Amino acid sequence: MSAQDTYSILIVDDDKSMRVSLINLLEAAGWRAEAVSRAAQVEALWPELQPDVILSDVRMPGMSGLELLASLDHNIAPPLVLISAHGDIPTAVQAMQDGAYSFVEKPYEPRRLLTILRHAAEQHRMAKGTERLKVQLARLSGLDRLLIGQTAEIAGLREEILDLAEIDMPVLLQGETGTGKELVARALHDLGPRAAAPFVPLNCAAIPADQFETEMFGIKGSHAGKLIAASGGTLFLDEISACPLPVQAKLLRVIEDQEITPIGSTTPVSVRFRVISASNLDTEQAVQDGHLRQDLLYRLNTMVLTLPPLRHRRDDLVLLYTHFLQEFGQVYEITPPELGPEDVAALLAHDWPGNVRELRNAAERRVLAARRGAGSVAAAIQSDPLVEDVPETLREAVAVFERELIGKAIRAHQGRMDAVAEALGIGRRTLNEKIVKLGLDKDALL
Repeated sequence: MSAQDTYSILIVDDDKSMRVSLINLLEAAGWRAEAVSRAAQVEALWPELQPDVILSDVRMPGMSGLELLASLDHNIAPPLVLISAHGDIPTAVQAMQDGAYSFVEKPYEPRRLLTILRHAAEQHRMAKGTERLKVQLARLSGLDRLLIGQTAEIAGLREEILDLAEIDMPVLLQGETGTGKELVARALHDLGPRAAAPFVPLNCAAIPADQFETEMFGIKGSHAGKLIAASGGTLFLDEISACPLPVQAKLLRVIEDQEITPIGSTTPVSVRFRVISASNLDTEQAVQDGHLRQDLLYRLNTMVLTLPPLRHRRDDLVLLYTHFLQEFGQVYEITPPELGPEDVAALLAHDWPGNVRELRNAAERRVLAARRGAGSVAAAIQSDPLVEDVPETLREAVAVFERELIGKAIRAHQGRMDAVAEALGIGRRTLNEKIVKLGLDKDALL
């Protein structure tokens, strides 16, 4: 059975011997099993572990199995099977009425328990597949929106995406910031044979160096890590050159050996995933500069897709901008402003260093200005606040200035917060406080 077809389960039982017994039974049957001793631990773990089913004891210290059942959002949570040595008919009936998938008495009959769990997992996979199809269709339409255009570069890119999606091999995406690398990575995943499995993005430029190993490899018993989470699906390594060199060496071993050992563990875990990586830097130059291991690059660049910058797609500018105007017109419930000759001239005169992302943001600013009965394309392109948006108080003006300055620094240093703090001449703690106070979203800026 492949990693993609393996069912996973989260066991909740305060009896250690019972947890060990259940893990042994399920692993022998080909399941991937994790266990915790308290129901209160489930809420933090299940979104990351994404189990196909939860098996929980009823009577436990603290939160009981029935209380755990009541706490779960049954629209998104996996099915819950309750197991108890104190089973009675009223409790079982109540549990089923409250949304439990099934109720099993201890001592359990192994074959019957495995059958119940398998049926629960199959039902969950079917429900997820239906929901994933809806999301997949939405993402594909999102790809179509981003890749609108008639230039040869964008038409060729669409064809390459369709060709490479079916080939389960590493792909390196190269392109400037804002060209849509993550969206293309998602399309390669959604159109490929691993579409039903997880797509796990990891922005290497946004993770502090001292947290890389924890984030990627996980910690035994508390944090699964991105590599295990991606097993069976696709791991997307964005800005791979920002990954610390020691971690690059370990990542290379994982790709080659197809197994990982979480921090604090001595037992390797088998993982299989497609690797899609991305960089807005010249990867060959990054190797020469000592930022990227050459042997890792050779593992990642089996196939290379280059996303064209917007300045090479000037024939698509008006079409794209008009599309975004219509999109934000619907969002803000106004009729999109018409494009005049001066507006088209402003679009064509700008170099668009932020590419499609910058164009989309400019369209949103234009629509927001239109709500006030003002604005133009030229004004929307400018990064400085419009005159009519200048705050009335000194405190508000300082906040606007700080927000703009910190945002620019985060983009310039690709989310490396130590470098951002150093460039701004402030401490890391002060920077974090200002980001929270100003309501900045670091991920949205990158």
